[in-house]
Parts: sequence; C-alpha cells; structure tokens
Amino acid sequence: MVPLSHYLILSATLFTIGVLGVLIRRNAIVVFMCIEIMLNAVNISLIAFDRYLNHHDGQIFSFMVMCVAAAEVSVGLAIVIALFRNKPTVNLDEFNLMKW
Repeated sequence: MVPLSHYLILSATLFTIGVLGVLIRRNAIVVFMCIEIMLNAVNISLIAFDRYLNHHDGQIFSFMVMCVAAAEVSVGLAIVIALFRNKPTVNLDEFNLMKW
C-alpha cells in the first residue's frame, strides 16, 4: 500500500504546477487548464485522506469538486469565445474591456 505522504506530495506538486501556470501564462485556455490541474490536485488529496481515514466524505467532496470544475469549464469557455469574437486573440494581457 502506498503511504499517504506520497499522495500528498503528488497533490502538492500538481497544485504548485497549476499555480505557477496561472501566474506565468497569459493564454486564457492555458490558464483554465491550470485551474483544472489545481482542482484535480485537490481531488487527489481528498481521495487520499478518504482512503486513509476509511470514510466516504472525501469521495462526496471530490464529486462536488468535479461538478464545480465542469461548470467552470462551460462558463469559462463561453467567456473565452465571447472575448474572441470581439478581439481575435485569447491573450489575457490584451484584454482591457473593463477599463473606461
């Protein structure tokens, strides 16, 4: 059996990669993919603690996180498509639609 610390190290590594991707990348689609990586890292830690503690709460929370991720993808891609129609780029630095 794999110890809990291995799962937590994997989860922390994936979460760090996701945070760095959100902070460094400027492409909107890549930023959404990095957010998905962070949500999957949380799912790994929830399932690892669920298995370690012999409860089923982690699986329920993981399912809720997956539902939130699906909603985030649908809304996020709709926003990206709407922005792409106004300006033919998905680079986040070039969008200043909220400025006066």
